[in-house]
Amino acid sequence: MLTSDTIVAVATAPGAAALAVIRLSGDAAHAIVAAVFRPRRAGRLRPMRLRYGWVVDGHGALVDEVLAVVMRAPHSYTAEDMAEISCHGGTLVVQRIIACLLAAGARAAQPGEFTLRAFLNGRIDLTRAEAVMDVVAARSERALALAHQQLRGALGDAIGQLREELLGALAYCTALVDFPEDGVDALEVGEPLRRARAAAQRLLDGAAHAMRVREGARVVLCGRPNAGKSSLLNALLGHDRAIVTPYAGTTRDTIEAHADLGGLALTLVDTAGIAPTDDPIEALGIERSHQAIASADLIVALVDATGAVAALHEALAHDPARTLLVLTKCDRWPETPPLVALAHAHAPPCAGVVAVSIHQPATLAACASAITTIVLGAPADDAGAALTRPRHRDALRRAAAALDVALAGVAEHRSPDLLALDIHDAVLALDEITGAHVDDDLLAAIFSRFCIGK
Repeated sequence: MLTSDTIVAVATAPGAAALAVIRLSGDAAHAIVAAVFRPRRAGRLRPMRLRYGWVVDGHGALVDEVLAVVMRAPHSYTAEDMAEISCHGGTLVVQRIIACLLAAGARAAQPGEFTLRAFLNGRIDLTRAEAVMDVVAARSERALALAHQQLRGALGDAIGQLREELLGALAYCTALVDFPEDGVDALEVGEPLRRARAAAQRLLDGAAHAMRVREGARVVLCGRPNAGKSSLLNALLGHDRAIVTPYAGTTRDTIEAHADLGGLALTLVDTAGIAPTDDPIEALGIERSHQAIASADLIVALVDATGAVAALHEALAHDPARTLLVLTKCDRWPETPPLVALAHAHAPPCAGVVAVSIHQPATLAACASAITTIVLGAPADDAGAALTRPRHRDALRRAAAALDVALAGVAEHRSPDLLALDIHDAVLALDEITGAHVDDDLLAAIFSRFCIGK
């Protein structure tokens, strides 16, 4: 898969802007830039030195006023010879410069090809390559902080330490098989396996939390008409997104909005009130409400605490384990209504119970905190090291399963060759996470999700 041809792409976002950056990587990167760049002052481009000048086309006509810089391998993002041109950000200008570079011998880069080359050239492992995309795609402060931890190698380093534990045990078992008469020093092979298994479990325990931080969650507000769903949506967003009136049935369709609550990226979904109706339009809205509830990571079920007890049972009828019960309009309670006590009596089967008034900021803060706490779950014990993708978790689960078999073998005094096979399986699973052992199909699937130019 590793190639030496020179690729080119725009590294900045598409569309008109003040500036754009065009990057090249490959053996001919410097020569191709030199073919189209005319510096104001004569002289060759020197690594890591910005030069001012102009890009010209094949006929010598001026294309744009630019800054250019070259980088020599391995001191670049891809660990190859690279070059970058900073130009004006007009769409046509960028297209013309790209055309000049293609005519000079470059080819258009594929999505993620720059980062793929960085991985293939050994500059970064696969977890750090994926973190590059996470930094770009982060929609919340928590997600960005987690991506930066991964980019610094937190997960790769943790997996590397696990691997070292296993390689020592694997080398010992292999030596016993290959050199039985050579007096190999005794090693209690179970101890490093137990340490590795415990470390793997700590990472697995924090996987759900880390993936929620990275991916965010879908939170659906549901309940009877006029329960306060649209009011709560607007209050959590801090601006009016949904129309609010005193009349039941104002919301007839689902309304989605992105929010950052406590540094967590959430998609909040307001839904039509659920109640019996003969109106076909309302019925369609209610059907969409049920569809939204089915796809929710968290159901926020709103109940007017001064209302009927039946509303409470309806709120907990969808999926209590992923339902936060929100008792609304608490500023109107003359005293604690019986429904509040009843709600707390029902609390064990649901994810939590909070009381809210849109006129009382403290109750809104408590509601937002309950949502983020339930969505995130327990954080990882290992600071910085986290399984942020399903493929990380699945590979580590297979490694843990192989270690369980190996530990059972130690307890049963199985032969070293059998233990070596199980330990080797665990190492291969770990290598999938960092990319030390990965097939081309997986690489293609991962890097195809990158933007062109990254």
